[in-house]
Amino acid sequence: MSRALDTSEPAPVPPAARAVRPAPSVPTNSAMAFFREPLAPIFTAVVVLILVVLAIQFARTAGLVAALWAAGGVAVAVWLRNARGPLYDLCFGGLLATGIAAGELLAGNSYVLTGLFTVTNMLEITVAVLLARRFAPTLNLATVEGACRFLLSAAVIAPIPAAAVTAGGLYMINGADPVYTFQTWWFGHALGIAVIGAFGLSLTRRHIVALRQPVRAIEAVALLALLLAVCAVIFFQSRVNVGFVVIPMLILIAARFRVLGVSAGLVIVALTAVGGTMLGRGPFISAGPDLADQALLAQLMVLFGCMPILLIASLLEERDRLSDRAKAGQARAERASEAKSRLLANVAHEIKSPVGGVIGIGELWKTGQLGAITPTQSEMAEMLVKTARQVEALAHDLLDVARAESGAVKVELRPTDVPGVLEDVRRSIALRPEAKDIRLHVINEGDGLIALADSQRLTQVISNLASNAVKYGGAGGLVVFRASKVYDGVRIEVIDQGPGLSPEKQAQLFEPFNRLGLERSAVEGHGIGLALAKRLVELQGGTIGVVSTPGEGAAFWVELPAA
Repeated sequence: MSRALDTSEPAPVPPAARAVRPAPSVPTNSAMAFFREPLAPIFTAVVVLILVVLAIQFARTAGLVAALWAAGGVAVAVWLRNARGPLYDLCFGGLLATGIAAGELLAGNSYVLTGLFTVTNMLEITVAVLLARRFAPTLNLATVEGACRFLLSAAVIAPIPAAAVTAGGLYMINGADPVYTFQTWWFGHALGIAVIGAFGLSLTRRHIVALRQPVRAIEAVALLALLLAVCAVIFFQSRVNVGFVVIPMLILIAARFRVLGVSAGLVIVALTAVGGTMLGRGPFISAGPDLADQALLAQLMVLFGCMPILLIASLLEERDRLSDRAKAGQARAERASEAKSRLLANVAHEIKSPVGGVIGIGELWKTGQLGAITPTQSEMAEMLVKTARQVEALAHDLLDVARAESGAVKVELRPTDVPGVLEDVRRSIALRPEAKDIRLHVINEGDGLIALADSQRLTQVISNLASNAVKYGGAGGLVVFRASKVYDGVRIEVIDQGPGLSPEKQAQLFEPFNRLGLERSAVEGHGIGLALAKRLVELQGGTIGVVSTPGEGAAFWVELPAA
């Protein structure tokens, strides 16, 4: 329910008066809120009065105690939804007590019984509100934790003190069986708070807005009407206990309408199950002639057979909220990734032209075409060209990474001869200066090693893995290229005998710009080659990974679908 806000501006107050006037306290404001909005508390008291009369007239089982006490559930739900301070609580509680007492008198109870039941009902309601505020302060039934906290504190624990006081009072007044009295009170009132209270708390603005769509509203009405019809047949016409039939229907309602739908369905099930038993109809009358035993079976069926479905609905709603958060986070990440890719592409593109000019000038300088140079100047020119070519290679890699992440890289998948690709890469790597003391071997295990891949991009990936094997794992003097068949594809491995990788470093391998602590080493690199290789392999429908043990080298592998 909405809360009215006092938007009127106070009249100007002289400084002296402002100095001595006390500030309004929270309790005063909470009391004023009660009198500014009296309709909701008054309406609640009237509803409680009517429910008290109905329960006493039609649902009594163990002497003077009713088997279903909806008044407590309504009172607890409305009180929790409208808490605004101690004085508001005091006024609201007084109005509820008046409604309960009036209902008891209208139902024909004596003044002594009216006083006893008014005190015990207010004890139960007050304890339920206090426990719910303490242990379920958010009142959010859309989470499993929130629903469990509310049900355990308000529905399970809160009726116990009132049930004990009522059992003792009725025993002293008319000798009623305290066990029956306690049992009937606890089950009936726990059922009322669990079912009616949960329904009241689940009526949130978000759920109601969702039902404004005509199709959703029609579907909800149809499902609840079907549930009502099935419950009417089971609990009023059938002599066989087939109450389990309502469980799949409640699960369907939970899947479609979450907590609000299930709580509404539980109200229907509880009213029909207990109501049919009170009228001497339905499957529970076979429990014996004692009405209290019959009602107990109906209460147990609702509490332990159907109430857990409320937790299923809470779990589904919690999953929906987490899924929405994940989707929103994914959308933000995708936007950030797109912005990063555009930045990388722009930076790389702007680098290429000036770096090309530096390389050209360096080549002219190194060859003496710009004039006679000394040996020192020639060495400096060569270093300039080498550094510029490294920057040029970085720009190309940045462009490839940006294109791959943005989806601009196109791959043409066709049957590709994997042994031929490995041999081409081996020859290319063998021409590099850093590979002059390293043996490069190609091993093809079996025939028909044909992968469905883009030969140009696959060559780029294997060249990158081979280059890393030579640079970082060349200390062993051997790099092996191996191709073999797997269950539904072709596996390519690039194996070195270097220092290997720890599990921590393996977890960071394919992160862009992460050189695993080798940034200050003499080995050149920028840390984006493996990230690019991973993306290119994924674009070809494959997977990439590594198997390594510290001190025993590393085996990078790529698996691609067979042609």
